[in-house]
Amino acid sequence: MKTIYLAGGCFWGVQRYFDQFDGVRETEVGYANGPDRAPSYQEVCKNSGHAETVKIVYDEDRIGTEALLDFYFNVIDPLSVNRQGHDEGIQYRTGIFYDDETLLPAIRTVCAREEEKAGQKLAVVIEPLKNFYSAEEYHQKYLEKNPGGYCHIPDSYFHLNE
Repeated sequence: MKTIYLAGGCFWGVQRYFDQFDGVRETEVGYANGPDRAPSYQEVCKNSGHAETVKIVYDEDRIGTEALLDFYFNVIDPLSVNRQGHDEGIQYRTGIFYDDETLLPAIRTVCAREEEKAGQKLAVVIEPLKNFYSAEEYHQKYLEKNPGGYCHIPDSYFHLNE
């Protein structure tokens, strides 16, 4: 099993999106790469410095890191700074965080490909995971519990495997 941490705007939709893929074993929403103290959601919304992030545990034999990152780039605007959809603020920055350096070649390959497509430098932060704090329980699988909840990712993207 491998683990990667992806920040792509509001974590509700990012979690629901990745839950559908074969090989994704577990997802958890939380707050990453801010100060070394677990924040509340309210603190994150008041610029604590953490990014809304989804921890993804996956079976690399069933879904490779490059494939996972290709899916990631399908649902973010990689040129947008601190914004995805209508959500704006530092907590909505895009980022790929890792705690396993063996993931770096795949991360670099996919990001280079995306940068070439875009014709400019991406606004996606790529850095080692400094910290990850689980979000409050009501945020976990939020869009499953609240199907009408807001999300910057179009609903059709949640049904790619049907």
